[in-house]
Amino acid sequence: VGRFSGRLTRLRRCSAGGFRAGVPAVVGLETGLYLWILAAGAGLAALVATSQIAYTVLRIVGGTILLVLGVQALRAARRGQYDAELPAARLLPRGRRGGFAVGLATNAANPKAAVFTFAFYPQFIPHGYPLLPTAAGLGLLQIGIEFGLYLSFAAVVGRARAWFARARVRRRLDAACGAALVGLGLRVAAESR
Repeated sequence: VGRFSGRLTRLRRCSAGGFRAGVPAVVGLETGLYLWILAAGAGLAALVATSQIAYTVLRIVGGTILLVLGVQALRAARRGQYDAELPAARLLPRGRRGGFAVGLATNAANPKAAVFTFAFYPQFIPHGYPLLPTAAGLGLLQIGIEFGLYLSFAAVVGRARAWFARARVRRRLDAACGAALVGLGLRVAAESR
């Protein structure tokens, strides 16, 4: 779920605003992931693993954020007022800070990202090594690799921006992204461990 919602966020931002609009979203997504990695390294994994309340709060908040992002995309598709000549600022009214915030919210409020990092990172930290610094280092390695991959994705989608800016394509993309994010939000909110 976490990777899929991140892909949708990157695709939507890059297709509407090009590479420059995609970069803040990538930075936000990776920052959100790194926060979970640091939380895992700080021992928060044990709290969420043992506390049904902590997991439930995380699940409901994450599901709500995905629902809001999905509804925004569906509303954009419903309005359907697209023009290939419109500046990215009209399609992405929140600009660079908004792209970062959407990316950050997508991963930081996603319980699947938390569960992944909480389950994944501790097993790769050798016995006797300090948990937080080792998790932080491993996280920087992962994020460095992902930055390269996701910025390449942003560049490719950004180059195809003229195709994505066509009203018919833009509307279908917004509708597909919106429906997928709403579905993911409902799934996250309703899912138990």
